[in-house]
Amino acid sequence: MEAVRKVEGRAYPWGAKNIDTDIIIPAHWLKTTTREGLGKGAFESVRAQPGNVFDDPRYAGSPVLVAGDNFGCGSSREHAAWALADLGIKAVIAPSFSDIFSGNAFKNGIVPVVLPQEAVDRLVEVAKTDEITVDLETMTVTTPFQDRFAFELDAFRRQCLMEGLDEIGMTLAKDTAISKFESAVAEERPWIAVGGGHEGIALEGAGRT
Repeated sequence: MEAVRKVEGRAYPWGAKNIDTDIIIPAHWLKTTTREGLGKGAFESVRAQPGNVFDDPRYAGSPVLVAGDNFGCGSSREHAAWALADLGIKAVIAPSFSDIFSGNAFKNGIVPVVLPQEAVDRLVEVAKTDEITVDLETMTVTTPFQDRFAFELDAFRRQCLMEGLDEIGMTLAKDTAISKFESAVAEERPWIAVGGGHEGIALEGAGRT
C-alpha cells in the first residue's frame, strides 16, 4: 500500500447522499479475483446517465470525491474500495460513512474524511472550478480560497495511511520481534519447535514429575 500524506487535485463534486456499495460497484463486477480493472465498473449506473460527473473531462483522474451523507452503506463488499482505488480516488469527503466501508477504505489506502454538511456543500462548489487538498500532516482540508476545514481520524489509522502500512505491512514491520520470539520459544521449549502437535504435548507431559 502506498503511503498517503497529502492528497491534492481536482475533486468530483458529487454530493449525493445514501450511496450504497451496489451503486459504487454493481454485483455483476464481483466475479473478478483481482482488483485491477474495477474502476471501469465504478458508478456504472450513474455513468449511464448523460452529463454525469464521473465522465466529465474536467474531473478526469480526480483523486478526491466529495460525496453526501451515509456514503458506502449497504453490503460489506471490499470491492467498493477496490473500485474507487482503481478509479484513482485516494480520499473521499462526506458528512458520514458506513463503518464497514470506512474500514475497507482505510485498508486500501483511501482516506475517509468526515466533515459537517456545510463544509461539504462548500467543497462541492469549490470542486467545480478549483483543486482541493487533504493533508494528513495537519489534518485539514483546504482550498485556494483560504477555506480550512479540520477533520479527525483515528490515530492508528492515520499512522498506517501515512506510512503505507496495510495488515501485511504491519506484520512485516514486526518481523524482528517475531523472529526473536520464535527463537526464544525454540530455545526454551524445543519440543514445540521440533515436534509440535500431539507429539509435542506428549513430550511435555513426559518431562513432568
